[in-house]
Amino acid sequence: MSGLYRAMQRTAHEQPVIFYSLVIGFAGPALVFGVPPIRKPMGWQPANRVPTTYPLPDRPRRPTTGYEDA
Repeated sequence: MSGLYRAMQRTAHEQPVIFYSLVIGFAGPALVFGVPPIRKPMGWQPANRVPTTYPLPDRPRRPTTGYEDA
């Protein structure tokens, strides 16, 4: 186990871009399963759905006046 730690430490010092790219890459899938159970006790609720249609008024339509091409 000590050899793995030494190798990771050496890589972090000699090739930090590769090391931290791998750290972030491996942390992503873990966060997918770890974050949702934590958010619920904190009061997070999903956003309301975006409407897909325009609400029609509940009244009869009035014809427009003054814009006719006559």
